Amino acid sequence: MTSNQKVLTWLEEMKALTQPDNVVWIDGSEAQLDALRAEAVSTGELIKLNEEKLPGCYLHRTAENDVARVEDRTFICTTKKEDAGPTNNWMAPAEMYAMLKEIYNGSMKGRTMYVVPYIMGPASSPFSKVGIELTDSIYVVLNMNIMTRMGQIALDELGDGDFVKCLHAKCDVDPEKRYIVQFPEDNTIWSCNSAYGGNVLLGKKCFALRIASYMGYKEGWMAEHMLILGLTNPKGEKKYVAAAFPSACGKTNLAMLIPPASLGDYKVETVGDDIAWIRIGEDGRLWAINPEAGFFGVAPGTSEKTNFNALEATKKNTIFTNVALQDDGTVWWEGLTKEPPAHCIDWLGKEWTPESGTKAAHPNSRFTAPAVNCPCISDQFEAPKGVPLSAIIFGGRRAKSAPLVYQSFDWNHGVFVGATMASETTAAAAGAVGVVRRDPMAMRPFCGYNMADYFQHWIDMGHKSELTNPPKIFHVNWFRRDDEGNFMWPGFGDNLRVLNWILDRCDGKVDAAETPIGYVPKKEDLNVEGLDIDDKTLTELLAVDKDVWRAELPGIKEYFAQFGDRLPKGIQEQLDALEARLK
Repeated sequence: MTSNQKVLTWLEEMKALTQPDNVVWIDGSEAQLDALRAEAVSTGELIKLNEEKLPGCYLHRTAENDVARVEDRTFICTTKKEDAGPTNNWMAPAEMYAMLKEIYNGSMKGRTMYVVPYIMGPASSPFSKVGIELTDSIYVVLNMNIMTRMGQIALDELGDGDFVKCLHAKCDVDPEKRYIVQFPEDNTIWSCNSAYGGNVLLGKKCFALRIASYMGYKEGWMAEHMLILGLTNPKGEKKYVAAAFPSACGKTNLAMLIPPASLGDYKVETVGDDIAWIRIGEDGRLWAINPEAGFFGVAPGTSEKTNFNALEATKKNTIFTNVALQDDGTVWWEGLTKEPPAHCIDWLGKEWTPESGTKAAHPNSRFTAPAVNCPCISDQFEAPKGVPLSAIIFGGRRAKSAPLVYQSFDWNHGVFVGATMASETTAAAAGAVGVVRRDPMAMRPFCGYNMADYFQHWIDMGHKSELTNPPKIFHVNWFRRDDEGNFMWPGFGDNLRVLNWILDRCDGKVDAAETPIGYVPKKEDLNVEGLDIDDKTLTELLAVDKDVWRAELPGIKEYFAQFGDRLPKGIQEQLDALEARLK
């Protein structure tokens, strides 16, 4: 498969450590993949679904203790602790390698090691990077086939070059010995004792964000937790935006937005739903690619009404994880239909009825679907250069503080807006639900180095002489609530109205009102025609309450204090300026 000596030497080292009975190179051929699917079905690792209703689709159940990313078991191991920073768990690389080698020692005895070469990004793109994942899980191989460009194509791209070294072993799926470890200085990722997607599909958050963010820091580009969408207006003008949201804040819904027919002939195309790699183009703009080839989406709440395009993407060649199995061999989860099925098998493999008093699908159950299945996938999805960004959007789930939309004053202020993002937690991360936590750029769990240096990298990118036409930066909040606790904005397709204002601002077509936190729309410039929103509600949606924002300041200061002297001067200046404006 390859003559790359770096690959072969590393493979021999990992074989000696894990001691598999067999080693199988994954070439990406359908014949090989079909054989693996059949094997996984025969062992019960996968359940084949109804071929007529869900062709090529399978169900997988993880262990009950292995259902989400585990931030407390995720480490960034750099030579100096301060280079990992206060938001990451750290251990000295030598110490971590020694501890993990004991866990990995003989962990693949009686098992097969699969060698999975893959590309993050389109083949032949100057943005793209190659990784190789060694795993003892067919589930991982089949998911990587959906999420990446996998097999011989990756080795051809690699040639004699360097690659990200990824080792995954299921071991005993012991949560006390579960570690997801990034060694950014070594281009290495080790994951053990998990079989859940986010911890074991090492091309995803581990490589595409944690390792890639460090690569971007060193090489002068950015790896961001962002969707990328293209919006074509009725005049045929197409613009692209990237947007960062913490989980359960409508990220996938926005990436696959369906424009309301009442607004006219708009077209939204999805370039990516989760991750963007961003570089400065020859034309002085920022250009972005989606390094992934599939969607790893949260199933509960996904329906024809909430996200038609995501649901359509799951109709064939999809792997479902921890959802319920219906009697007709299809799948179900909470929110898929108005009425639950009278009977199904739940995510734990137990009989379930609506009277069971439990969830049929795990709250963080997932689908892994090929991006090509998505009805609104962009024709630029495989474009080697990516797409040019007109705007960068940050967002969170805030009941009172953030207005529906506002624009930063300039680039540095935009970085500050991203750095102060906060949202209510969800089931995608293990731990309490509903707690407000700071999540800068939605990267808090995914930044592969000191977050203060990450903020500085953002500032530096905006001031590079090559970046002559930077995107404008905005913040949105679809989740503002009134005093009775009701959502004030309809969201979903109507978020197009906000995107239109954002792009009008980028083109200088509309004015805005200046507030202490940034520029908000003038009411007459936000199209609310046909919405059940009165003038009072609209005024409140766009209002900036100085008292609420003054109450935010201690939390922001406390968050930034952990970075000490490493906090960029540019961020401190923005904080001081905000405090002055709020007086």
